[in-house]
Amino acid sequence: MSDGLKEARNSVAFPTPARLAAALSGRLPAAGSRIGLLGGSFNPPHRAHREISLQALSYLALDEVWWLVSPQNPLKSTEGMAPLPQRLEAARAMVGHPKLRAAALESALGTRRTIDSLGALQNRFPRVKFVWLMGADNLIQIERWHAWQQIFHRVPVAIFDRPSYSLKAMAAKPAKHFHKNRLKEAYSRCLADRQPPVWVFVHGHRNPLSASSIRAGQSSAP
Repeated sequence: MSDGLKEARNSVAFPTPARLAAALSGRLPAAGSRIGLLGGSFNPPHRAHREISLQALSYLALDEVWWLVSPQNPLKSTEGMAPLPQRLEAARAMVGHPKLRAAALESALGTRRTIDSLGALQNRFPRVKFVWLMGADNLIQIERWHAWQQIFHRVPVAIFDRPSYSLKAMAAKPAKHFHKNRLKEAYSRCLADRQPPVWVFVHGHRNPLSASSIRAGQSSAP
């Protein structure tokens, strides 16, 4: 086992099932479930988050998508960051679909970094198939994340196209590093069943919305 995976395993939290169920609106995932994880500050949540989630349900044949509303992204400033309860409430109002759930799971797990959160979820739900979801803009800067390579070794990863980011994303260091592990988009529905490292680039509706543009008043309300 690599040092990154050892560190992640050693740092995961073990909250009670009741606490996790409360964070997940009273419902734990069934064994064998295929769950997409979309992490972020959701400051604020918007239609592009929802569109990516709905695409993931369809393109990747997932049972659910969970929005992991972060207490505080370690790479982002606290300035202008709405309180977690406010962001969580807004995310739950935005999902509007029985297979989409917004939760402050990282607060329940006691984690802040993605690799640690994935380790904690896999330890608590060893028979659930998790897939990490993110936009192409995040693929460009994921190398700034702690133990970013180990994220790809922990779970399958789905990258969703975003306007103006496609070419930059495919030319970025992470895409080049894992180019041999890229799954053809035609086989996206099999992604959750593949052994990591494996990832797919999904071409769908390219929504230009972003939380930063909404906060700056450059876009209509979400």
